[in-house]
Amino acid sequence: MTTDGHNPNVASKNTRRDARELALRMLYQLDIGRQPIEEVVEAALAQSHLDGHNREFAADLVQGAFTRRDMIDHLLSEFTADWTLERQSAVDRNILRLAAYELQFRPDAPVAVVCNEAVELAKKYSTAESSKFVNGVLGNFARLPRGATDEQSEQPEEPAEESTENTGE
Repeated sequence: MTTDGHNPNVASKNTRRDARELALRMLYQLDIGRQPIEEVVEAALAQSHLDGHNREFAADLVQGAFTRRDMIDHLLSEFTADWTLERQSAVDRNILRLAAYELQFRPDAPVAVVCNEAVELAKKYSTAESSKFVNGVLGNFARLPRGATDEQSEQPEEPAEESTENTGE
């Protein structure tokens, strides 16, 4: 044990997977507890052993998925018609939100990695059936072009201006 209380013989929980797990726990708490996001993020990060980069990653995932939740939920509902968000377990719903945010707004995250990490989270925190459900939904969701849920794409298009050029006809 070092003077700061860290045991070097215990594997450090300081990977992107750990950051995703922490982000899932925060999203779950926000979904169930209805607490202010700032309080949830601050408390969770204060108790985590993530380094600066992974702390920022976890916080970004939560902020992004939470602030775009309505948009993400709308898109996810297109792929889960038989299982509305209300029918899904809170864990599954938040795994999907987390992965959907990464797939749409984190171009640095490879699609296969995001989907695999989401399935692993479902296996760890939910059921084997849930992991299959998450895999199926994300398999379809991943086919969307990245950025398809960008706020700019939700704004109505400007009407096309009619050409005033004289075409000679």
